[in-house]
This record gives sequence, C-alpha cells and structure tokens, in this order.
Amino acid sequence: QVQLVESGGGLVQAGGSLRLSCADSLRTFSIYAMGWFRQAPGKDREFVAAISRSGSTTSYTDSVKGRFTISRDNAKNTVYLQMNSLKAEDTAVYYCAATSFGGPLRGREQYDYWGRGTQVTVSS
Repeated sequence: QVQLVESGGGLVQAGGSLRLSCADSLRTFSIYAMGWFRQAPGKDREFVAAISRSGSTTSYTDSVKGRFTISRDNAKNTVYLQMNSLKAEDTAVYYCAATSFGGPLRGREQYDYWGRGTQVTVSS
C-alpha cells in the first residue's frame, strides 16, 4: 500500500518561497500520477497541482499558475511542489495524493491515497 509523507511546510513571509516534498515509502511510486491539494480553515480541500506518471504533463489551478511548480523524481520516489511569491491566501494544510489512473487529474475523488498533510502559513 502507498504511504505518502509530506514535509517542507512552515511559516514564511509573503513573497517568500517554500518547497514541499512528498515521499512514498514503497517502490511503486512511478506507477502513480500525483497531485497536491490544500485545505484552509473552514474551506473545502481544493486542487493545487498535478503531474503525470512520467512527469511530462502537469496541471495547475489558476491561482497558482506562474508561482508554483510541481515536479517529481521517480528514482527518489518523491514529488515536489515549489512555491514562490507566496501570498497570505496560500495559507493552508497541503496534502499530496496518488492515483492509479492516468494523470494529471484535478478531482479529489480520483485519488486513491493521501498523506497526512503539512502546514503552510504565509504571514502578510
């Protein structure tokens, strides 16, 4: 079974950068398309970015286009989310997810496995 562990969250000032990582403990990482979602207090979990199995195709929600970059290293069983020019509205718990379907996919219901999340707080 896939076990996803996120890291890299923290407190950063507006305009700053963070890089989130999500590692899979099993050697099956490359068969899954991956996604990042986030959930702010009192709001639904929303799609942020997704990447195909090979890493050749990506998808982003409009609010992060040009600021966030999703990438993956299948040799290290890890997916990344580079977040630049952070804004206060990016504050949320960020979750990575894996899907056995082809990607990149934007729907929460399309993902099979989820990590526990990492907190990102952007101070204004």
